[in-house]
Amino acid sequence: MANRPLKIAILGAGPAGLYLAYLLKRERPDFTIEVFEQNPHGATFGFGLAFSVRALEFLKEKDAATFAAIEPALQIWSDSVVSLNGETIRIDGMSYSGIGRLRLLEILEARATSVGIEPRYNHVLKSLDEMKNADLIVGADGANSLVRRTHEDRFGTKIEHLTNRYAWFGTHHRFEALGHSFIKTASGTFNAHHHSHSADMSTFVVEVDAKTFADCRFEEMGEGESRAVCECIFGKILKGEGLISNNSIWRRFPKISNQHWSVDNCVLLGDALHTAHFSIGSGTRLAMEDAIALADAITRHTADIPAALAAYETARKPEVAKLTDAANKSADWYEHFPEHMRLAPLDFAMSYITRSGRVDLDRLHQTSPDFVAAYEAQKRTK
Repeated sequence: MANRPLKIAILGAGPAGLYLAYLLKRERPDFTIEVFEQNPHGATFGFGLAFSVRALEFLKEKDAATFAAIEPALQIWSDSVVSLNGETIRIDGMSYSGIGRLRLLEILEARATSVGIEPRYNHVLKSLDEMKNADLIVGADGANSLVRRTHEDRFGTKIEHLTNRYAWFGTHHRFEALGHSFIKTASGTFNAHHHSHSADMSTFVVEVDAKTFADCRFEEMGEGESRAVCECIFGKILKGEGLISNNSIWRRFPKISNQHWSVDNCVLLGDALHTAHFSIGSGTRLAMEDAIALADAITRHTADIPAALAAYETARKPEVAKLTDAANKSADWYEHFPEHMRLAPLDFAMSYITRSGRVDLDRLHQTSPDFVAAYEAQKRTK
């Protein structure tokens, strides 16, 4: 019984689902693993992802071969740039990397294919009853997870939508650092998160508070009209380049959490289980770390699925709690970003960089001496 092969159904061919399938099949070639994805192959909304350099250390440590496959596609920079109404503050020592979301999926799919996994795209599941012969059903199917919705009461799901609206664009303007631009106009207050994710493309996420969204009447605009407004607002930052749409509709970010991570033979990971606000760039990291922990638990407890799922939750819950707490603090800062914009530029940048509680002045003295020197010099002149 201890070594009997399992039949596992994974819903979702995002980073969580593809990486989990690869890890399990690599360790247990005798497992029957099916990956179901409702969208067409190569379809993904959004453009790029950002990681802190430390955020990828887990992958380098746990799976050096997959890290080596991803590393050549990374765009790497060593500073973070904050712009407040045109005045720019550079925060040295904030090392990040960016990668196209589609490129990451291509790499992870290639890893899965290398061990015999062939995801089934354009496969829409209407009920988990279609998976009734599976020993384990994995919900890697994102924030609107069918697995989670099927057992929402038993998972103890909590969903809270933030009030800000955001739209995810791309641009051919290449940014040389991770940037955060905040602009107050007669129309309202806007911010943009932007970074390169390939040699010739950058991600550009526009965010507005609820009042600006209403005052600009974005809800009444089509996607093209909204894009044109954003191009006008951020024209100087875009250096004459336009914005590119890819299902770039206005969304409210869902804060999702679950009291229980598994129900019967169903388990969640990634955004189906927990969301982390995009402002700290940890969603994909969390999903892939979830996959590592779940694969490890399953291979150690193959004969006892309940024990495997309990071990997964026990191992991951403390770390997830730390990162989602930081993400929630960052999200709350953004929910009030028009108020923070009243600060002087250096004070604003300090408020920004310390917003999650994971960076403080002591750490900044070590990582960002130039920024801290400018900040402290300003304090002495007041």
